[in-house]
Amino acid sequence: MIILLSGASHTGKTLLAQILLKKLHYPSFSIDLLKMSLIKSGQTKLNATEDKKLAKYLKPILIALIKTAIENKQNLIIEGGYIPHNYQKYFSKKERKQIAFLSLIMSKKYLKKHSKNIQKFANIIEKRKSNDFNLKDALKDNAKELKLCKKHKLDYILIKNKYKNTQKKALKILGKDF
Repeated sequence: MIILLSGASHTGKTLLAQILLKKLHYPSFSIDLLKMSLIKSGQTKLNATEDKKLAKYLKPILIALIKTAIENKQNLIIEGGYIPHNYQKYFSKKERKQIAFLSLIMSKKYLKKHSKNIQKFANIIEKRKSNDFNLKDALKDNAKELKLCKKHKLDYILIKNKYKNTQKKALKILGKDF
């Protein structure tokens, strides 16, 4: 099983991937680590702020990664914001049966109420050099993510009240009961 864990920035994708890794014993792969490795190694001239260009650049790499994991019958959690919402069109019906997609989305109410905590815990897993969270962008990005998930009929968790319920909801959607 390949679990694609997507969502807007600062929604807790990496944290949830770590929790799922411990529960399911699936390896976890961070797209952000791949992105920064490609940038720092000089394999691309793009920089970390060029999201649209990076998404286009990373798409064939991610598709090949997923196909390889399926071919090798490997379980894998792939987390990051660069997973194409129309990913299904790149895989056969048989391959799609091996893929679960889940997006984390924070509601407008949750973002407004918890913005200081979101900023405070932004680096709880990844120890980034900078914390680029801002409420205006988060509201826009989460609304866009929700719209794309609905358009492509993808599973998502809308975080409304408490983040800690996210783990249970994710496991239920993925068909894993612990």
